[in-house]
Amino acid sequence: MTRVGILTFSDGRDFVNDELIELNRGFENRLRARLELNGHEVVTGETVWTSALAASEAKRLAAAGCEATIFNYAVWAFPHFSAIASGFVPKPILAFSNVNPQHPGLVAMLAAGGSLNQLGIPFERAWGEIEDPAVYATVDRFVRSAGVVNGLRGQTYGLIGGRSMGMYTATVDPAGWQRQFGIDVEHIDQWEIVRRGALIDDARVRAGREWLESWGNVHYDGDRLTPEILERQVRSYHAVRELAAEWDLSFCGIKGQPELTNHYATMDLAEAFMNDAYDWEGPKEPIVCATEADTDGALTMQFLKGIANTPVLFADVRHYNATAGIFDLCNSGQHATYFAAKSTDPKDNMPSVHFWPEVFYFPAGGASVQHLAAPGRATFARLTRKDGRYWMAILPGELVRYGDEENERYMRDTTWEWPHAFARFDATPETFLSTFSANHIHAVYGDRTDDLIAVCRLLDVTPIVLDAAGVRNESRPVLG
Repeated sequence: MTRVGILTFSDGRDFVNDELIELNRGFENRLRARLELNGHEVVTGETVWTSALAASEAKRLAAAGCEATIFNYAVWAFPHFSAIASGFVPKPILAFSNVNPQHPGLVAMLAAGGSLNQLGIPFERAWGEIEDPAVYATVDRFVRSAGVVNGLRGQTYGLIGGRSMGMYTATVDPAGWQRQFGIDVEHIDQWEIVRRGALIDDARVRAGREWLESWGNVHYDGDRLTPEILERQVRSYHAVRELAAEWDLSFCGIKGQPELTNHYATMDLAEAFMNDAYDWEGPKEPIVCATEADTDGALTMQFLKGIANTPVLFADVRHYNATAGIFDLCNSGQHATYFAAKSTDPKDNMPSVHFWPEVFYFPAGGASVQHLAAPGRATFARLTRKDGRYWMAILPGELVRYGDEENERYMRDTTWEWPHAFARFDATPETFLSTFSANHIHAVYGDRTDDLIAVCRLLDVTPIVLDAAGVRNESRPVLG
């Protein structure tokens, strides 16, 4: 969870502050207890009632490694204390007013908010009884979103290869990423996958192949998929894991096409299991890995992973099936096997995962990791840019399945050998197709719309929600 600091502000007159110390502390303790009940780590200190305390307590929260700060108002507090503290506290900031009709805490929050607006300090607001589930949900969403945002800073993205097949939407400006998100981009040549793969211990590679075969769904054809080619894919996976460990990569993307897919092997197996919570060697932390070196796609996935703490879907928006009213989200073998049964246990997923020979697009061959995503409510998203500014399309919806015959027929409408996810968005197809601005889309299970909006606001990304009501801009107001 998130380490959050609380600064409780008070009246600057000593005799008033002395009278209100215990009352202020009581409101602060209620806020602290509720946050700790949900697993957050909370740092507090002295109540701020002087300019000197405003600076020193703010610096103390920063020194304690807090990832966000709550400005807490239960009584009237001099607004300039908040202004001073805002220069030193860990950001982002949430201004929170308790319900305390005997004292003007709400007045204090509004006065402080006006001061922060004049200083150009971004902040969010919440007010009410912290024990009220709706009020706490707002506070908790802010705190969790701040954790996701601060978690991005200092991360390294591994760009293995470069732009694939001319996709502008898959490339980024490294300086822009560092400036806006605090993420470094490390360029790595695809040759490293080939070179390192050849050095992986043969016994380890064989064990991986045999684990994949043990589920009974590897379909060798003697041409595009042989034990040797499958082992080449296992080697590729281990090579990417090595690169992630050596370069301290938090997430990555692999170009793949056309060099590796024409002359070595597809990266489908590597990409699927990088995104999974396990491999043939046991449980592990998923590492976001995007095919076709889709860097903005990988960042979208990193947002979603931070919010949901699960593997994240990567897919093409391949086809709209007007008869069924679904989009077939289908892209080579990229989908994590997690989606086969919505489980982090391979025993649940792998019986439904098939490894078919790659199709003609990929003459080097390899296994495509085929399965159909389990049904459930889901949130779909995609970061992209317009005129250099980031915006995120956010689509609430669901993943669906049908009977075996219908599933098979709909899968064969596109590329049957690849993994599929049948998606029904809350937005109409017309709204989606006239607004969405990338060929790749990403998803996690559950309704994460508000969480994504909160993260976008903290990162100065414009959140655009596409749902049954149409298209709406959920940007932060001009004023905090």
